[in-house]
Amino acid sequence: MVSAVDNAPGGDKMERKDYERELTRLHVELVKLQLWAVHSGLKACIVFEGRDGAGKGGTIKAITERVSPRIFRVVALPAPTERETTQMYAQRYIPHLPAGGEIVIFDRSWYNRAGVERVMGFCTDDLARRFLLVTPMFERAIVDAGIILLKYWLEVSPEEQARRLEARVDDPRKIWKLSGLDLKFYGRWYDYSRARDEMFRATDTAWAPWYVVRSDNKRRARLNTITHILSKIPYQELPREHVHFPKRQPKGDYKESDYPFRLIPEVF
Repeated sequence: MVSAVDNAPGGDKMERKDYERELTRLHVELVKLQLWAVHSGLKACIVFEGRDGAGKGGTIKAITERVSPRIFRVVALPAPTERETTQMYAQRYIPHLPAGGEIVIFDRSWYNRAGVERVMGFCTDDLARRFLLVTPMFERAIVDAGIILLKYWLEVSPEEQARRLEARVDDPRKIWKLSGLDLKFYGRWYDYSRARDEMFRATDTAWAPWYVVRSDNKRRARLNTITHILSKIPYQELPREHVHFPKRQPKGDYKESDYPFRLIPEVF
């Protein structure tokens, strides 16, 4: 059975100050997890899937904004190259799986085949069905290699998705998020629902279950997701060493450079 990360309705407003206070607390825990991952050689892979406008990017940003990008690596692959289309399907994803001391976050993943590719006809039904057949075995191999695998589906209501996509049209900061493909998906809501349901039935396993995040309320969705991740990846707080700043070396005969550096204009 697919589990819900947040069983409460997502419409209740959360004040920014409450959100930022709780996010700060969770960021501290994520730093502890990062230090533990490096110390212990922990390997984790976190997959984010969901409808366009469901908030995947914002959730990933909330997870990663206070940790090292070398430890928390985000993988967002572009469309496959001509060469990659001739490879075994999972081949382009395998090199991005974590080594010891890494937590890899997939902003969309191998599940493109079960969603985007299937709904838009970029792959045949036979290829999609074969993907659903072999993926549990592929994920079992990942888990057997000692990688913690977490899979999250962000679910947004049709009304909230429409509001978010429409808001991108007139916001020059967000217009890049609105593609022709997004508009096609917008019109095929129930095709996508059917593909999602079949994906869940085939790939929600004991070793790699799906967790659904209700994301109509972005702030609550982010906090709930981070809290859930921290509950699923075991870590310990390492003792902190005392920090001692050494004295700066003496200036000696050093003189400030008179090189004509190109300083940027001070407009603020």
